[in-house]
Parts: sequence; C-alpha cells; structure tokens
Amino acid sequence: MQTNPISPAGARVRILSWALWDWGSASFNAVIITFVFAPYLTKSVAASEEAGSSALGWSMAAAGLIIALVAPASGTRADSGGRHKMWLGVHTGIVILTMFGLFFVRDSPEYLWLGLLLIAMGSVFFEFAEVSYNGIMVRISQPDNVGKVSGFGWGMGYAGGLVLLVLLLVLIIQPEVGLFGAGDEGGMRFRVVAALSAVWFAIFALPVLFTAPSAKAKNPSAGSPIRAFLADYAALVRRLVRMWREEHQTLRFFIASAVFRDGLAAIFAFAGVLAAGSYGFSPSEIIILGVAANVAAGTGAMIAGFFDDRLGPKPVIIAGLIIILIGGLPILLSGDPVVFWICALVLSFCVGPVQASSRSFLARITPPERAGENFGLYATTGRAVSFLGPAMFAVSISILGFQRAGTLGILLVLFIGLLLIIPVKPDAPAKSMQAQTER
Repeated sequence: MQTNPISPAGARVRILSWALWDWGSASFNAVIITFVFAPYLTKSVAASEEAGSSALGWSMAAAGLIIALVAPASGTRADSGGRHKMWLGVHTGIVILTMFGLFFVRDSPEYLWLGLLLIAMGSVFFEFAEVSYNGIMVRISQPDNVGKVSGFGWGMGYAGGLVLLVLLLVLIIQPEVGLFGAGDEGGMRFRVVAALSAVWFAIFALPVLFTAPSAKAKNPSAGSPIRAFLADYAALVRRLVRMWREEHQTLRFFIASAVFRDGLAAIFAFAGVLAAGSYGFSPSEIIILGVAANVAAGTGAMIAGFFDDRLGPKPVIIAGLIIILIGGLPILLSGDPVVFWICALVLSFCVGPVQASSRSFLARITPPERAGENFGLYATTGRAVSFLGPAMFAVSISILGFQRAGTLGILLVLFIGLLLIIPVKPDAPAKSMQAQTER
C-alpha cells in the first residue's frame, strides 16, 4: 500500500483520476465487446450470424490464450522497472488505436477478419493495461480504504458504461441519421460509434497518467527486452513453485477467484441471450436491461466498498455469492419476464461487490513491489478457466433440454467458487510474503 505522505486532497485527486480510467474503459467493454460493435460484427458484417459468432468465439479464445501466457510476465516487467504508469499508457494507447481501427470495418463479409483481429488485439492489450491499472491501485490506497477505492473504481466503470450507452443510443443508434451523418449505409452508424468510443476512452484515460505516483525501479533490466522478458517468465515460474510450497493461501485465492469470476462473467455474457430466447425481449429491451444492470452493479460496488473496509473483503464476497445463488434459482424455474427482470437486477447488484472485493482482497495481501506480478497472475488465472461458465451453460441446456437450464450451469460454477473461497484465510498470504522478505 501507499507509504509516502500525501495530503487528503491530493489523495482524493489521485483516486478520482485513477477511477476515471475505469469510467472511460467502459467504452471498450460495454460498447465494443458487449452491446454494440460485436453484435454488429456477427449480424451485419459476417456472412451469417452463426459463422460470425463462431469466428468471434475463436478469436476471443486466441486472445485469452495470449493473455494467459503473457500477462504474468508483463506484470513482473512493470514491477521490476517501476513503470506501471508508463505501461498503462502504452497499453491503453494500443487499445484506443484498435477501437479507431474499427471505423474501417464495413458491413461486408470481407471486413470480418479485420474486425475480429482488432477486437482480439484490443482485448489482449486491455487486459495488459488492467494489470498495470490494478498495480497502481495498491500505491494510491491505504489498508483502511482499499475496499472503498476498489469499489469506487468498479462503480465508475459501470456508471461510465451507462452514460456512454445512453448518449450513443440517443445521438447515433436510434435516429434515422445520427450525429456526423451516421446512417445504415456501409455500417457507418456502428463505425462512428467505435470512433467516438475511442475518443471517450482517450479523454478519461489521461488523468491517471498525470497523477499516478511513480515507483522506483526494483530491478532495472539489462540486455535485450526479449531476454529480460524470458528471464522474468522464468522467475515467475519459480514463484509459482514457491507459492505451491509456501504461499498456499495466496494460491488458493487465485484458484477460487478464477472460478467465481468466470461465473460472474457468464452472468453478463448470457443475460441477453436468455432475455431474447426465453423471455421474448426485443433488442431495445435488451439494451435497457444492460443499462439497468450497469446501474445496479455500479451501485452495489460502491455501497459494498464501505462494508469491505469495515468487515474485510471475504465476507462481502461470500455474502454476494450466496445472494446470487439464491437470486438465480427463480430464473431456472420461471418463464415470467417480470421474474427475470427482478432477478437480473438482484444478480447485477451483487456482481459489482464481488468483483470489487475480489480485487481489494488481492490488493490487501500484495506488497507494492509485487503488484504487477500478482495482478498479472490474477488476470491469467481468470483466463485459465474462462471456459467453465460457457461450457456448463451449454452442458446444462443439452441435458435438461431448455434454454433457462443454462442458468443451473452458471450457478454450479459460482457454487464451486464459493466453496473454494470459504477456507481461504485473508491474513495468511501477507504474513507469508513478509516472512519471505525478512529472509
């Protein structure tokens, strides 16, 4: 955690500037990946929706593999050079460039692979940027407010997604001819959305690059970048072996959080599918559902931050998972749209707190000099099991024979994550790290 003295006003500025990156990053997650551009790729650019969806799935799987292989060493590199801020700027800049590149993806099948490549590249570098972004959080927070800071960041992300989606719907998507002459010809409406989303991200990513604290290089690298990267990866492998022998609680946390975070991701990934297929929602109703889900999740994340700092992150995670498990059962049993709306909002309200407290849990047990390394592992473990939620969703439908049965598969993944996190002891990993430092 932060050790250098700073005025309360300065600390607040740093935290707000840091959280604005989350606000801006929603342009990639909510607009490009979830609600607007990826559906445009699969429905309007691809030759068929089935072919487009399959191609999108494979491209995102390839991106996930790259992230799993590279993210831990990239975090170690940021740690050793003391350059979380620099790498955050570099990786964010690449993401923004890929978003601008989507402007050139017209609604014709020959542009599909360009769109898929740009989205996959953006996903890879977005994950790298988040490693450094989370590493900065360790330096701008204190043990007594890290939960609040993490929750504030998550809440700002959801709020940013909400505001941008509403603006884009009103100004670009709904009008017959939107802002900047955006119409349907050549997919211009969605191409303009991508470009404006890139501008949005660029504007709100800047403050943290000016206000985030710098860190001294722990182990400045010598020689070629490739050799340094390989050396960092070798050191990381040795660390994993050491964790297996000596840091069982940290390793258990990585495994447990990977499982329940995949279940949380599946909730958002398949909410729209269930809304349309099982409850008959129109496309506009699905977007409204997405806006409401962002409001609920953001509100929950901010409120839970106070409980995180008073009770610790583990009770918040456990309580959130239990409520999600209970709140998800009516979706499995009822085809009433009103029931789905209520349950979707309850689940969204709890998803934010579990995500935010999971991040603060790791921040509390992570020394600043290992922030990038640990959050790189956090990203990698999450990607390593990213097949669980989708696979259990599909298997449950195949066995039981109706779409809502997929909810059971997601709930099973979350239940396993709950069982895994219960025995983890939050204080043990920090003590283990401190003991290693004193050796």
